[in-house]
Amino acid sequence: MFIYFRIVRVKDEIKQDAIIEATVALVNEIGFAASSVSKIAKRAGVSPATIYIYFENKEDLLVSTYIQIKKSLGDALMSNFNPTHPVHDALMNAGKNLFKYISDHRELFYFTEQFANSPYCELVNKGEIEAAFQPLFELLQYGIDQKIIKDAPFELLLAHLYHPIFSLANPRINPDFQPSPENIDMAMSMAWDAIKL
Repeated sequence: MFIYFRIVRVKDEIKQDAIIEATVALVNEIGFAASSVSKIAKRAGVSPATIYIYFENKEDLLVSTYIQIKKSLGDALMSNFNPTHPVHDALMNAGKNLFKYISDHRELFYFTEQFANSPYCELVNKGEIEAAFQPLFELLQYGIDQKIIKDAPFELLLAHLYHPIFSLANPRINPDFQPSPENIDMAMSMAWDAIKL
């Protein structure tokens, strides 16, 4: 019985992953409005009824897809994170992780970019996403408390520290930028200069 349950669970996760992947691919190709549940189901190789097993409706599917991607981004950003490392080193490492994540997962990045500029963004539980970035917030607060970085709202610190990466790593905005280790180091150094005391 246990083995059967485990097999069913794995198959269910495979189907759910296929639905998420199909959602990302289709939205990137034809946009949110044209991406119907039936088209997503066809792309995923499942029936439309199967999608409703995992998601309440199209809105839930889109929002859940966005949240899952943001959580995976949070995991990637905090990869090899060590709170005992100097603030500078930890923040620079997170920035390099962000460059790598966007470079390796352009399709996911394009989906989140579209989503963030859509009405669906209002449906997201921000607290659920912020939990994935909690170690980063704690590090920023520590940096402020130790007078290492500027005492500014997190939104401003993150905008100067990591938002340039979203632009530089996006070939649609900066097609000529070469994400070489040297260029990434320079970008992160300039970002650090913007927030350090």
